Amino acid sequence: MNEILSKLPEPYYGTRYGVAYLGDALKLSKSIPDNSVNLIVTSPPFALNKKKPYGNVSSDKYVDWFKPFAKEFWRVLTDDGSLVVHIGGSWERGRPTRSLYHLELLVDLCRNGDRVFYLAQDFYWFNPARLPSPAQWVTVKRVRVKDAVDPIWWLSKTPHPKASNRKILAPYTKAMKRLLERGYNAGLRPSGHNISDKFQQDRGGAIPPNLLAISNTESNSDYLRSCRAASLPSHPARYPVELPDFFVRFLTDEDDWILDPFAGSNATGRAAENNLRRWIAFEKEESYLKGSKFRFPGLSADTKD
Repeated sequence: MNEILSKLPEPYYGTRYGVAYLGDALKLSKSIPDNSVNLIVTSPPFALNKKKPYGNVSSDKYVDWFKPFAKEFWRVLTDDGSLVVHIGGSWERGRPTRSLYHLELLVDLCRNGDRVFYLAQDFYWFNPARLPSPAQWVTVKRVRVKDAVDPIWWLSKTPHPKASNRKILAPYTKAMKRLLERGYNAGLRPSGHNISDKFQQDRGGAIPPNLLAISNTESNSDYLRSCRAASLPSHPARYPVELPDFFVRFLTDEDDWILDPFAGSNATGRAAENNLRRWIAFEKEESYLKGSKFRFPGLSADTKD
């Protein structure tokens, strides 16, 4: 543990499994040794038309802004490590058409430079509770439907990163449980698929799809209540802990190292802690970092720990 953290400055706070740092992610990343991080899970500022208090870059400058971060991420990842980037799409200013910036970023990460990533798989976060947006085109002009899905790019340094879907099996549906109990007719289907009797084996759960349906309905959590009580701003662009939790379990083992360079409220650190993984969090806004301590019972926002 000391070897990975030895060149980093004094942490802002620490827990049993992780440490959080106040500062610029690019500068701090340069202090992490080569090939030492097993997983990077992060949600960088999106290229939105409206400026946010946490800072965000315009879509025409986004790829160039991300390049130096990508270089450091590739360097610090182990050969079987993964980079998971949650990056919401955006709309072009003044018209109901989509920006391509998140797709341009993906192509750049996988095609340009001498340190390119592989696209292991594309995931999509479906938030059923998301409010109708963009309002101008959805609720006023009524020419678009609400935007409720964010892309998540799972990238890797090699074509064979560490991963096991046995760790993220979903509970069987009632229909599947009945099928396992009563059996089914194996054989060729009209679609051309040949269904073998191996499908009748109980393997402990169903393999999940790459569409992650997770409602982001947090409104009165311990984190939010504690931020309000301490007169601290809660991070306005939080993803639920369940989102990084999925990739932490899927792509790492206990005691592996996980980095979130744009930590915000540190949901990634909380997910890593829950699963007994080592974690490092970087955040440049002190108020957000201070509030993120409420993710970990026993830490006080008033002092450094």
